[in-house]
This record gives sequence, structure tokens and C-alpha cells, in this order.
Amino acid sequence: MKVILLQDVKAQGKKGDMINVSDGYARNFLLPRKLAMEATADAINAKKNADAAALRRVERERDAALALKEKLSGMPVKIYAKAGTAGRLFGSVTTKEISEALMAQYKVDLPKTKLEIAEPIKSFGTYQVKAKLFTEVTGDVIVQVFEDK
Repeated sequence: MKVILLQDVKAQGKKGDMINVSDGYARNFLLPRKLAMEATADAINAKKNADAAALRRVERERDAALALKEKLSGMPVKIYAKAGTAGRLFGSVTTKEISEALMAQYKVDLPKTKLEIAEPIKSFGTYQVKAKLFTEVTGDVIVQVFEDK
């Protein structure tokens, strides 16, 4: 009997897989526990439509991430911070500050969790911060730190 798995089943397959199992296993184990549903023509068609919709959604998100990557390359973020002697900052510039500055200066909503600072920013200057925009799509945010007067 062909069934479509509704959840991951150990030694059988992952959610969404269409597998062939014995009739008894399907009737006595998979179907009563709502782990699978019978692979009727309607169910197969619904699965194909859902897979196509998910693929289109992922492609739209990837295209949006690539567009944001291009947009970020031309937007230097200016951050003003207080400093002590020798140009050292009190504390450091955080991903939260960079995210808020992007929103305030360019109206780009980039969550702080998607930003990665290689080394703490503790002095004035220009830095590149990696932004994980999507799977295998990373961009660079140019951060310019100036003295707050």
C-alpha cells in the first residue's frame, strides 16, 4: 500500500515522503496513529501542489535576499559612539546597534541575529560585518564608527 508520511517515521522515511508499506503495517500502525495517510489521487495532487508552493516561496525568499545583498553593498552604516583616550570606545559596537542604525538610516529591517561581527568593534574606523541573509547567501554591511561629540 502506498502512503504519504505526515510525520518522520523511524526506518521508513521523512515527513512528506511517499513510501510503499505492507497493508497491515499501514492499517494497524501508521494510519491509526496519524503518522501517514493513504496515497489517493487527491492526496498525491495536494502534495505536489504544496511542494510547488513551498519551492516558489523559497525562490522568492532567495531572490529577496540577493536583492538585499546588492542593496547593502552600497549603504555604509554610520554609528556614533563615545570614546575615551586613544580612540578607544567605551564598550563596543553591537549587532543590535548596527541593526537599529540600518533601520533608522535606510529603513532596512535586518535582525541582529543575522549579523556576525568577527572581532568586537572597540575603536573608530570602518569595518565589514557579515550578514547571513539566506541559506548560502551572505552580504557585507559596511560600518563606519565615528566619535560622538
